[in-house]
Amino acid sequence: MQDGRAPRIRNRAPAAIQITAEQLLREAQERQESTFRAPKQRVEDFEELHEYRGRKRKEFEERVRRTRGSIKEWTQYANWEASQNEFDRSRSIFERALDVDPRSVQLWLSYTEMELKSRNVQHARNLFDRAVTLLPRVDQLWYKYVYLEELLQNVPGARQVFERWMQWEPDDKAWQAYIKMEERYDESDRASVIYERWIAVRPDPRVWVKWAKFEEERGKLDKAREVFQTALQFFGDEEEQVEKAQAVFNAFAKMETRLKEYERARVIYKFALSRLPRSKSANLYAAYTKFEKQHGTRSIVESTVLGKRRIQYEDEVSQDGRNYDVWFDYVRLEEGALRTLREEGGTKEEEDAAMERVRDVYERAVAHVPPGQEKRHWRRYIFLWLEYALFEEIETKDYDRARQVYRTVLNLVPHKQFTFAKLWIMAARFEIRQLDLMAARKMLGTAIGMCPKESLFKGYIQLEMDLREFDRVRTLYEKYLEYDPTNSAAWIKYAELETALEDFTRAEAIFELGVSQASLSMPEILWKAYIDFEVDEQGDREKTRSLYERLVVLSGHHKVWISYAEFEGSSIPLPRAMREEEEDEDAEPRVVAGDPELARQVFERGYKDLKVKGLKAERAALLESWKAFEQERGSESDVAKVEGMMPIIGRKQHVDKETGQVVEDWELVFADDEREANPRSFKFLQMAHAWKHSQAKKSGGTGFLSGFTPATASVPESTQNDDVRMEDRREQDDSHSDVASSDGE
Repeated sequence: MQDGRAPRIRNRAPAAIQITAEQLLREAQERQESTFRAPKQRVEDFEELHEYRGRKRKEFEERVRRTRGSIKEWTQYANWEASQNEFDRSRSIFERALDVDPRSVQLWLSYTEMELKSRNVQHARNLFDRAVTLLPRVDQLWYKYVYLEELLQNVPGARQVFERWMQWEPDDKAWQAYIKMEERYDESDRASVIYERWIAVRPDPRVWVKWAKFEEERGKLDKAREVFQTALQFFGDEEEQVEKAQAVFNAFAKMETRLKEYERARVIYKFALSRLPRSKSANLYAAYTKFEKQHGTRSIVESTVLGKRRIQYEDEVSQDGRNYDVWFDYVRLEEGALRTLREEGGTKEEEDAAMERVRDVYERAVAHVPPGQEKRHWRRYIFLWLEYALFEEIETKDYDRARQVYRTVLNLVPHKQFTFAKLWIMAARFEIRQLDLMAARKMLGTAIGMCPKESLFKGYIQLEMDLREFDRVRTLYEKYLEYDPTNSAAWIKYAELETALEDFTRAEAIFELGVSQASLSMPEILWKAYIDFEVDEQGDREKTRSLYERLVVLSGHHKVWISYAEFEGSSIPLPRAMREEEEDEDAEPRVVAGDPELARQVFERGYKDLKVKGLKAERAALLESWKAFEQERGSESDVAKVEGMMPIIGRKQHVDKETGQVVEDWELVFADDEREANPRSFKFLQMAHAWKHSQAKKSGGTGFLSGFTPATASVPESTQNDDVRMEDRREQDDSHSDVASSDGE
């Protein structure tokens, strides 16, 4: 505290007694010391009064002498003299102050206020007259002067003051005050004359509108129309002047609307809008739209709304011509207007004008070619051309123009960099609708030769399929596969075509050629289609089996083994030769039953193959499918055998090479793997489980681990694997083997 620093707060705990902010403020107010107040002086006789006045005058004189330019000191001095009823002295002081600063508005106002308080009205008038003569641009002095005259009921005098004021051409508030004074005394004609003088001084649109509204309110409708017409003649027909006079047009039309002269109002709106560009008449157009919605017919309202939306779209496309979404909306608007016009039975000239508007929008839209040679910039742009061509074909029936649209866009697209198959296909289908098949084929052939593409082949093939030209379809598939021999879907579609044409030899050859390709995009779907073809169409189990054998050699995937085994165990249709011999088509088709033993052999082969490859998760998946198969087709012993092969989940510890820490992972542990890796310990575990099995039988329960069977002297090992297994995994904690424990402990 002694060195000026703030004291350190050692105990920051809250106080035992808490006080509120209100209590703090109350105590601060109570402890405030009372301010010093000067004692009041009482004057007992004239001698004391004379002495008091002399002392005060001396103080004021000293103050104004020290601060001669302070108007506040002069005003206090003069007001004190007035309070002493020394008005002559007060006037003298004010006059001395005016000699110091004759342009002080506050000084003049204080001077006049002193005279008015003392009821010296004539003196106040003289002061106001002097003030406005000296300071004619100070509106406050004029307002005070007029108020004084009107307060004294001297209306001619107030009017005379206003006339003097108006000679200086003050702002609009002054003119408005003059007019309101005349309205208070029902001098409407005088007010109208003042409006006319006001217009001569300041011919703004809002002044014209106020004058016309004044004439309308007092019932002079012809005079109001004359005012508006004079205003329109004053502004003229030039675009800049009409834009400036929008408020006049709007007010004129609204007045006619209030008078129920709707045709007059409509003519006024249309006259103004016809002389203004759409971008500058948004407010006026909004008012016109509202007017038509209230008083117009349906067709007029729709045309008005269309015009408003046209203005909006024009504004947007003027800002960004490559905003193709706006062009689409604009085109739909014009096409909708054309369809509405046709539904309502418009004239031929109106329909032609509407069609020209649509074409104009399309032409302006397609003129904005995307920059650069990147396809992503052209995607929306191309649809503008397609919509244009469809419009010419469907709406206008101008087929030559539609053909020209297609040709123009085809020449515009840089096909060497990229192309659009939809464009070629739609152009070709247009030629077919015009019964020019050769032109369509020539166009698609040119497209395939110039810029081959998968969707182009598909579109051309579908076109020939619709025409039932199967030889051409075969040729196209051959070209398609020459272009992209890795396309599995193309091979499948080609084979399906031959299957539909019942040329099964060609279909089989196509499948064989497809699967023999060095690389395929998705070979699994081609193999599946080939196998399904041999099963469903041919019914050839031996050929299907050979396909599966080839496939497991190529891939060795566990799903292939599962599918192979399920095929061996399931029924398939009769071979085609036997099916053709049967004459009864309504009878239920006969099938050839599967062989579960062959299926089991396939499962075992697959299991061994996956085991050699070290694929534990795939082995588990195969065992699950095998188990489901045995549950459906096999006996309980078969199911138990598969369950004995099922893995358990164990934990394995290893040292992480990066961190050097011991990491514990979960892994699948198979019984046969453990048997091969640790045959002695496995035999010991079997004997231990056999002992536990005997103990469990005495207590009436079971206690064997899944995947491990006990070894006994009287039961062979193969029988043990089929009959003995442990179902309750919670008792596995009793075993001390890391492998046998499902928890890995």
